[in-house]
Amino acid sequence: MGKSFEAWGWSEKHPLIIAGPCSVETPEQLDETVAALVKQGVKIIRGGVWKPRTRPGSFEGVGAIALPWIQEVKKKYGVKFAIEVANPNHVKQALDADIDILWIGARSTVNPFTVQEIADSLKGVDIPIFVKNPVNPDLALWIGALERLDQAGLKRIGAIHRGFSNFNDTTYRNSPMWQLPIELKTKFPELPLINDPSHICGRRDLLFDVAQMALDLDFDGLIIESHRDPDHAWSDAAQQVTPGVLGDMLHRLKIRTINPENSEFQYQLEQIRGQIDDVDRELLEVLTRRMNLVAQAGEFKKMNNVAIFQIDRWKKVFKSRSEWAQAMRLNPEFIKELFRMIHSESISKQKEIMEDKQLEK
Repeated sequence: MGKSFEAWGWSEKHPLIIAGPCSVETPEQLDETVAALVKQGVKIIRGGVWKPRTRPGSFEGVGAIALPWIQEVKKKYGVKFAIEVANPNHVKQALDADIDILWIGARSTVNPFTVQEIADSLKGVDIPIFVKNPVNPDLALWIGALERLDQAGLKRIGAIHRGFSNFNDTTYRNSPMWQLPIELKTKFPELPLINDPSHICGRRDLLFDVAQMALDLDFDGLIIESHRDPDHAWSDAAQQVTPGVLGDMLHRLKIRTINPENSEFQYQLEQIRGQIDDVDRELLEVLTRRMNLVAQAGEFKKMNNVAIFQIDRWKKVFKSRSEWAQAMRLNPEFIKELFRMIHSESISKQKEIMEDKQLEK
C-alpha cells in the first residue's frame, strides 16, 4: 500500500506545502487569503467547508455554498484545492465542484463504517486522498482506514499526522507522539506522510519547532492553517498564522539531506551507530537484571502475603528517578514515562508470580 508523490505524477517540490484557512468563511476572506498565499509560493490550498465540531452550536462551516467560491479562486489563481469530507454526500459535492484533493478527518478515521462509506463512494475515482490519524493513539485504526481506501482501488493515498488526544499533555493541543507516524512510515515506506503542526500545537508560537521536527524526521510535507486575519477567524483562531508569517516560517525551515554522498560522514556515522547498538544491548542486559530483581521481590511478597502494589514505594521511585534524570541532564518527562512503563511491566510480572502461587494451592 502506498505510492510516493513522484509515482502520483506530482511535480511539486519537496517538501509538499498545503496551506489555507481552517474554514472558508466568505468569498472575500478566501480570495484575499489565497492571493496572499500564492505570493508566498503556495500552490495547494486547504480550506474547511464542513467542520465536525466537538459540541453542537460551534461553527461547523458554511457548507456547500463555499464550493463555488473555491472554484473561482482555483480558476483565478491557478491553485489546487483540498477539503475534508466526512460522508459520501460530501464526496459527491466535492467531486462535482472539481476539488483536487480530499482528506478524511481524525474524527471520521475512528469510525470504520464512516471510512468504508467514503471508500465505497470513491470507487472508480482517481483522486488524491489523505487520512488523518485517529483522535486516539491507535496505529491499527489509522492503517485500517488507509487499507479500506486501498481496497476500494484508490491509487493516490497519503497520511496526515495531526497528533493524538492526551489529557496529560499541557503543551500541545494534540500530542505529537512521533513514534506512531514513524512506525507507520516504517511499515509503508512509500506512503506519503505529511505533518499538520497546526492541530498538534493549537498555538501559533509552537508551529515552527513542530514543523522543523517533522522535516527532520523526513516527513514528505506540511499542511498548515493560514488566514488573512487569524485573530478574527471563525474557528481555531489561536493556531492560524497570516500568509506573511507562514512565508517567513517556510523560509526559515531547514530541509535535511537524507542520503549524503560524503563517504567520511557515512563512516563516522556508522561508527557512532555501532556504539549505540552496544549501549542498547547493555541497556537490555541491565533491564533484564532489574526484572529478575522484580521477580525476586514478587516471590518474597507472595511468601509473606504482601500486596503487589505499594503506593509509598511507587511515589519514591517516581520522584527519585525524575530527580536523578535532571541531575544527569536527561529529560525528566521522558524518564517519568519510561518508569511508568517499567513499573507497569513489573506489576504484570509480579501478578504472574502471585497467580502461579494460587494455582499451586
